[in-house]
Amino acid sequence: MANFRIKSIDSLLSMDEAKKLTKQLGAMDLMFLGIGGIVGTGIFVLTGVAAATYSGPALIISFLMCGFACSLAALTYAELASMVPVAGSAYTYAYATMGEVIAWIMGWNLVLEYALSAATVASGWSGYFTGIFKTLGYPLPAALTTVPQDGGIVNLPAVLISLFVTYMLYIGMRDSARLNNILVVVKLAALALFLALASPAVEQTNWEPFMPFGFSGVAAGAAIVFFAFFGFDAVSTAAEETKNPKRDLPIGIIGSLAVCTVLYMAVGIVLTGVVSYTELNNPEPVAYALRHIGYNFGSALVAVGAVAGMTTVLIVFIYGQTRIFFVMARDGLLPEALCKLHPKYRTPHIVTWATGIAVALAGGFIKIGVIAELANIGTMFAFIMVSAGVMVLRKTRPDINRPFKCPAVWVVGPLAIVSVGYLMLNLPAATWERFVIWSAIGVVIYVFYGRNRSPLRNQ
Repeated sequence: MANFRIKSIDSLLSMDEAKKLTKQLGAMDLMFLGIGGIVGTGIFVLTGVAAATYSGPALIISFLMCGFACSLAALTYAELASMVPVAGSAYTYAYATMGEVIAWIMGWNLVLEYALSAATVASGWSGYFTGIFKTLGYPLPAALTTVPQDGGIVNLPAVLISLFVTYMLYIGMRDSARLNNILVVVKLAALALFLALASPAVEQTNWEPFMPFGFSGVAAGAAIVFFAFFGFDAVSTAAEETKNPKRDLPIGIIGSLAVCTVLYMAVGIVLTGVVSYTELNNPEPVAYALRHIGYNFGSALVAVGAVAGMTTVLIVFIYGQTRIFFVMARDGLLPEALCKLHPKYRTPHIVTWATGIAVALAGGFIKIGVIAELANIGTMFAFIMVSAGVMVLRKTRPDINRPFKCPAVWVVGPLAIVSVGYLMLNLPAATWERFVIWSAIGVVIYVFYGRNRSPLRNQ
């Protein structure tokens, strides 16, 4: 069937240079891009929610479960990214392995991971930002920091940070990468400060009971903190802009995930060791823990680190979304204007501003709830499809050059699908309902728009 036609890897690799993005990123840029996307709202906010309502002190096991599942998926991403160094991430891989319909559904669901998550992060950024001003004695007007549903006019900080990040991406990924690298250092320093100050105050009694909600609570907590691991897969969206993708992409994907998994586990065990898990269901659990043990100044520094952390997440998420839309437009499934490159900056400027403005409007005017769970299920779906795609290509194209090969692929691939699928099943039923509805809307758009514009239908 035409709708299931596969876009060959050869055609992806032999694309017209005039339509390609500029190669300007190295291995360290990709590592920082991954860390920038991973360390943010998840560790500064969701750790407390997960500990208080799901995992308890066993939060460290929830992080370990997520890290294990994501590491398996990361190995499959690394193989495909090094083999097909083209922008688009899971969307592109699906197109090359399972056909156009699956690719469209994949691209549509990646909106859950990137665009909607970016709007959520912008709102979280605003909360920390306004909190800093309040601490300094200069509270910002509620009307300009609150969405209309909560009695305000606009969440202006969320709008402004979204537009600032969009501008940085508009003028080029090179400058955005420099800003991201600086902010990553700031937030890692903030977390290092937290570990240094809080570790001596750990009390073992706070770890009792270790699993207050049982193992089912730990598994549910893992499904929630999965949001904290978003970002490593965004490295693959930078494939086309990487100088040496065959070497640098696996380093960026696997390296950033490894660093962040160890960091998350360390923060989780210290956080629940200095404060009872019952007290952690608040918007700033890491800063709260430092205040709890008397480090008000340290708490302020952690808040600054959180702002830096959320800024890098915004950079990575808006960047990832623009590259996916860019490739879908280049493939003819979205309006062609979205894939035009700026004559000076060589960036997809139209889709960048369209995405950034949409994120700004959502963050500024819409009260976004349960978005983490909805973003989780979209990302889990992508991880499962990529893991399956690696095995499909091992059968259909055993001859193709694989600069990085996923070790024991027939073990790692199924394990990735099972482990991510298990976390997926632990998400609330309402999240599944929204996911099905969202996917159905995507299918309708494809049937009445994308299918008729596909270049593959005319071949």
